[in-house]
Amino acid sequence: MTHDELISFLDSDANQFGLDSVATHGFLTATVVGKPLKNWHLALFEMNDSQLTDAVKLALYAWQVDIMNQLKSESPIELPFTDGSEAVDYSPESDISAWSVGFVDAMYADEAHDWFADDETEEDVAMLTLPMVIFSGIDEEDETLQAMRNDEELLAQMANNIESNLTELFLLFHTQD
Repeated sequence: MTHDELISFLDSDANQFGLDSVATHGFLTATVVGKPLKNWHLALFEMNDSQLTDAVKLALYAWQVDIMNQLKSESPIELPFTDGSEAVDYSPESDISAWSVGFVDAMYADEAHDWFADDETEEDVAMLTLPMVIFSGIDEEDETLQAMRNDEELLAQMANNIESNLTELFLLFHTQD
């Protein structure tokens, strides 16, 4: 299965349990930059991965490897919501929001691998993942987060920081001091 065929599948009605292609990219990115998430394919498809073909599974693994290779080559991860235009949509229906939902889903998919468990890195992880949390829309009732969501200038800064934050998260979780 080609990457384009995978994207078509993820964005089709045949994908009954998984995220769309943009959110899947966010999910896979989190599995690469964050703490290891064993059986991530189960979480990605709400424990229904047995209904996926081997071709879909292999294409997902290949996409995850591609994201990892981008990081290892010291290239920024190509994000599916950046197109070079000045006007960026930060609404809950936007690509940046969908990508962030996928990222946050993976970040919280396994309580046994809590990204915030280490007292020494907890604050750094919180700051580096804040843009994804804001754009994902979780904790809608939190007044502080809601105020941030209403600040267009802050949203633009956060969106611009995502690429570098991903690199910092990768280094934080995957290198020794």
